Amino acid sequence: MIAAGRYPRHNYREMKRLPAPLQTRLERIARSYFEAPGFNVDFTAPAGTASLIAADSLTWRVMKNPVALVVGGIAAVILELAEPRVRTGVWEHTSFRRDPVTRMRRTGYAAMVTVYAPANAARGMIAGVARAHERVAGETPNGLTYRASDEPLLNWVHATAGFGFFEAYNRFVKPLSRSDMDQLFAEGAAGAVLYGAIGAPRSADQMDALFDGMAPTLERSDIIFEFLDIVRKAPLLPSPQAQRLMIRAGVEITPPWARELLGLERHGLRPGEATLLRMIGAAADRMVIDSAAPAQACLRMGLPADYLYR
Repeated sequence: MIAAGRYPRHNYREMKRLPAPLQTRLERIARSYFEAPGFNVDFTAPAGTASLIAADSLTWRVMKNPVALVVGGIAAVILELAEPRVRTGVWEHTSFRRDPVTRMRRTGYAAMVTVYAPANAARGMIAGVARAHERVAGETPNGLTYRASDEPLLNWVHATAGFGFFEAYNRFVKPLSRSDMDQLFAEGAAGAVLYGAIGAPRSADQMDALFDGMAPTLERSDIIFEFLDIVRKAPLLPSPQAQRLMIRAGVEITPPWARELLGLERHGLRPGEATLLRMIGAAADRMVIDSAAPAQACLRMGLPADYLYR
């Protein structure tokens, strides 16, 4: 439950809906970003049907922010690709290199379904992801065998996604306390178990412990730089300048020790860019997108579309 007063209430006038033509364009961009082949989930029905994570959770408020999602997603992939077994699985068994936009949209949509969709729809999608993981296995160039369904790898992927989203929100939208981080990791536990990430962190301390335990297995790779180059060139966002800014921000929020290990020290934000991105993130946190999953899920629960933006 969200502590009283943790998020101050605003007057409805403070909620941002742009003039009709601009709002329509924003809605179209939001829909296109999360349209993903193979997914067809109705976030608006059945009325009153709960999600895996409660509507009054901190997770619902954090995950509504597009800046946190894009920046956090970049950071998560950087950390995932630092692990050689995960890196080989992603690079050899997914469509990322030949169709990065669709792959990233599917990943973002899966996050929306996990958080905001009716629970049964989320369980069905997650079961499909788990079945796909069962078919992925191989060997790294250095001879390490892996299966995508191996629990330690699932724990790492799930944990780095949570870390990325939460840290991006903390850095570029609204500061989060240590107890907020604990709450966010704890709220994601049910979904983590369904994905097979039984040992995923349930607190900030457990996330720190996972970083300590995984650090010796991580390694620098040219694939990480190839990933960043692919994302820079992919038509992911309407503004190439904003896209490159968010990519640099994704690098910025990876832990300093990881940036050094991976050779990314000079690939983070430039002077003044953190301030600019915080302005964008704060504005996005008040921008109601009626066609996006968070607003639609609120309506399903009998709440105003702007409930998460107050």
